[in-house]
Amino acid sequence: MIRDKSKSAPKTASKKKSAEPAAPGKRVIAVTRPSFRRERALIKRGVWPVAGCDEAGRGPLAGPVVAAAVVLDPNRVPKGLDDSKRLTAERREELFEEICATAAFSVAVASPARIDRDNILRASLWALARAVHALPEMPKHVFVDGRDKLATPCDCDAVIGGDGIVASIAAASIIAKVTRDRLMCALALDCPGYGFEQHKGYGVPEHLEALDRLGPSTHHRSFFAPVVAARLKHFPVSAEPDLFTVDATSEAAASEAA
Repeated sequence: MIRDKSKSAPKTASKKKSAEPAAPGKRVIAVTRPSFRRERALIKRGVWPVAGCDEAGRGPLAGPVVAAAVVLDPNRVPKGLDDSKRLTAERREELFEEICATAAFSVAVASPARIDRDNILRASLWALARAVHALPEMPKHVFVDGRDKLATPCDCDAVIGGDGIVASIAAASIIAKVTRDRLMCALALDCPGYGFEQHKGYGVPEHLEALDRLGPSTHHRSFFAPVVAARLKHFPVSAEPDLFTVDATSEAAASEAA
């Protein structure tokens, strides 16, 4: 018996088509939520309390850096914790209230003046360490978001991308973010016209336009480049005369007298 190749061809083709690998460049990235796994591992070893730390506001041109430290209740870890940047404002507010109701937490603020004096990194680390010390009970271990460990009397692990990995850090990121957002809305009432209530001090075009038009406020960070440019525009610095500076009027009068 001779098979009809024309009939079997479509089946073969369909099998080949289904066996083809996915087109290059099309990757599916699974986003996992932070877990309480690291904290629980320490609890099993008898290490408790365990805190998570994070800050909000390193990048803006105005306003303080706000740091938070959180010790979650192992039996009441809020569901849906995540990096604050991946949450909507409404969801952040909901989780903020839940964290405040179930966990121990503290907040510390580094003002623009401290940022100007110490630089943004040192001011942030100072605020994070201060938040840890302000907890009701000093933790036995701290997880902090980023590369840098904190100056604390307890053990400290720096976790890069920790707000998306460690539940306690994610909770701290929410506390810090919501607290700072509310603070910037309050500063907007003190300094109207800059739009702090909208952009929270970040260097978006609307903020840059207002900064160029109004000049820096007392809440701006003096040594950030756009603020420096706006200050020079609105408050140009004239050169101080020294012993060798020739006054043009005196020179003209002396010439006439001669």
